[in-house]
Amino acid sequence: MGNWPELERQYLMSTFKRLPVVLVRGEGVWVWDEDGRRYLDLVAGIAVNVLGHAHPSIITAIASQSKQLIHVSNLYYSIPQLQLAQMLVDNSCADKVFFGNSGAEANEGAIKLARKFGKLHRGGAYEIISASNSFHGRTLATIAATGQSKFQVPFAPMPDGFKIVPYNDLDALKASTTSNTCAVLLEAIQGESGIHIANVEYLRGVRDWCNQQGLLLILDEIQTGMGRTGKLWAYEKYGIEPDVFTLAKGLAGGVPIGAVLAKDHAACFAPSDHGSTFGGNPLACAAGIATIDTILREQLADHAEEMGNILLDGLRSLQTKHPIITAVRGVGLMAAVDVLGEQAQRIVDIALSKGLILNATGPSTLRMVPALIITKDEVEQALSLLDETMRSL
Repeated sequence: MGNWPELERQYLMSTFKRLPVVLVRGEGVWVWDEDGRRYLDLVAGIAVNVLGHAHPSIITAIASQSKQLIHVSNLYYSIPQLQLAQMLVDNSCADKVFFGNSGAEANEGAIKLARKFGKLHRGGAYEIISASNSFHGRTLATIAATGQSKFQVPFAPMPDGFKIVPYNDLDALKASTTSNTCAVLLEAIQGESGIHIANVEYLRGVRDWCNQQGLLLILDEIQTGMGRTGKLWAYEKYGIEPDVFTLAKGLAGGVPIGAVLAKDHAACFAPSDHGSTFGGNPLACAAGIATIDTILREQLADHAEEMGNILLDGLRSLQTKHPIITAVRGVGLMAAVDVLGEQAQRIVDIALSKGLILNATGPSTLRMVPALIITKDEVEQALSLLDETMRSL
């Protein structure tokens, strides 16, 4: 077996604090390390592996497409790209799609789209309002739109054109709107900062305000989309429709892809306004088709809501047993636990030693975003392992 940590130190830029485990294989919600030890995975590649690991539908789609075309560029028509775009439009409020490679790239595309919209319809307006504790990516523009200074400080000064206001505060958003505002960018459920949920009245109020002011409402569905919240798209739970929304993470079940989806009035890109060399390539789109088809056919959004309720009920039961747990939050298969004493990473480490993979989004917050295919028995196994972890603190 190789000395993988040493190879990392020697060859990789130090951008991740990796856990001391080398994962080599996965199946369903389980992964195995190089020593053959099995782990129950409640992180799922950070909400990416929505169908779990090595799902037959994705394996078949990738294998089949790889024998035909992997990449051809966007200078030509590509059948999987057109089929995936049609599938997304047919199952959402959007009319048009642009494909990229990642969540950050999808949000960059949405930002550019909003600025083009501002030039065309708002007298050159270019500012975008986003929310505190949000996360929209790691490019310069997307960290400028991110409401967490820790991502911005090392790379200041930030690009101009972004305002951050408190989350769930409609009055603050209204007060920050000026003639320079072209769009509002929000997450219905803030994932990276620890599963913070928008109030229904707030998000509906934002939708009404954008209508009144002629602003685009952009929803970042990169973590919440693809059935995770109990609906195919999180906006469905609020009874609203965005003008633009972005996807990535689970869209192709583990293959890199991102997408900007827009209604016709907001889809104002013209030829040469935007592009992507790899975006929407046949391999990624074939995986995306297989992923969405499986979610719809197997009603996995409904299953996510059912399993999420079991998970959240179990977490609240653990809260009554373990005073270290101060709060439980969640929607569907997006769950967070707050703990006392900035012990989140310690809990992650202990859980890993017991065969459970969790994620710390901050010093006091644990996040769980398992695959949508997780079963009741597997949820109960995860809760049992977390109970053991809390008892061993």
